[in-house]
Amino acid sequence: MPGPIQRSLLAATVLLMAAAGSGLWGAETGPAKLSFSADGTAHVPAFDLPPSAFMSKEAVERLKGRAGVQSPAMAPSADIVEARRRVEQLLAPAVVIMRARYAVDIVEQKVAGVPARIVTPKGGATDRKRILINVHGGGFAWCADACRYLESTPIAATGGFKVISIDYRQAPEAVFPAASEDVAAVYRELLKSYKPSQIGIYGCSAGGALSAQAAAWLPAHGLPQAGAIGVFGAGAARMGLGDSNWLAPAIDGVFPRPSASGGILGKPPYRDYFTWADRNNPMVSPAMYPEVLAKFPPTLIITGTRAPDLSAAVFTHSQLVKAGVPGDLIVGEGMDHCYINWANLPESQDAYQAIVKFFRDHLG
Repeated sequence: MPGPIQRSLLAATVLLMAAAGSGLWGAETGPAKLSFSADGTAHVPAFDLPPSAFMSKEAVERLKGRAGVQSPAMAPSADIVEARRRVEQLLAPAVVIMRARYAVDIVEQKVAGVPARIVTPKGGATDRKRILINVHGGGFAWCADACRYLESTPIAATGGFKVISIDYRQAPEAVFPAASEDVAAVYRELLKSYKPSQIGIYGCSAGGALSAQAAAWLPAHGLPQAGAIGVFGAGAARMGLGDSNWLAPAIDGVFPRPSASGGILGKPPYRDYFTWADRNNPMVSPAMYPEVLAKFPPTLIITGTRAPDLSAAVFTHSQLVKAGVPGDLIVGEGMDHCYINWANLPESQDAYQAIVKFFRDHLG
């Protein structure tokens, strides 16, 4: 006689078969064409992915605007100067939307020798007890202008924060750990005026990864840990790993698909930021090291269900929970990579409020 577990499994199987036979699942949506290789690889048939019913109408309209438009690649040119120009051009519409919605004052200056923009709310009072360092996205190679503006503006304006948005050294001119050294230099300078508990670090995409790397780097190099960090559009593990890196290219088209070993296909020929680095180094992929994560400050992670960074973000959060580090994970339904750069989306506006609240709650 089968035991209770076996009987439950048998009953579940019967229910599934009945559902299939009753037409509850149509034949065209069933798993008939899905197959698996001996190594566990799933061979997925092509399918249509409609906008999620949970997306805002503004987000759906943004998807509709892509009809007939070929999605641009994130590595748009073999020449770094042209690549940077094209990325700025690509994000110009997002900058226009951001400027229309959020007003800020910006002062260009160097902090500890690192070029920076000091971003504060337009003509308004600034939080005196908290300060933020923004490290912009751009694959550690580009987007120093657009991404710095897109990432610092809404947080300064919404939260009344002073944001130091730095132009850290990037590839191909520099390689790891140049960016981590620049973040540490700016952070060390701010420690002359602020307590560690008053300083937050955040960024999106490469900037999100760099924020996590900074949280690993600071205590490893004799500096007190920051008060809190924000890892947006990224995780604390190297790019190219996890399910989402295979799924996102198929439904978004911006990022190239990974290779079987986890590397990125279609990379430009100029020198990568991590050219000579071990990508499993705890200063590069701290999520792989529980003892490193245990020293992290409170961490806010933001990603999207259609983002290539989803897997790394979820994995990082789960490891932080295991390490006993407080924090939150926000996953935007139907949202793509660094969706928070689009200020007209209600999902982005909700994220800004969450970011501001997180830093208010954990800094001071």
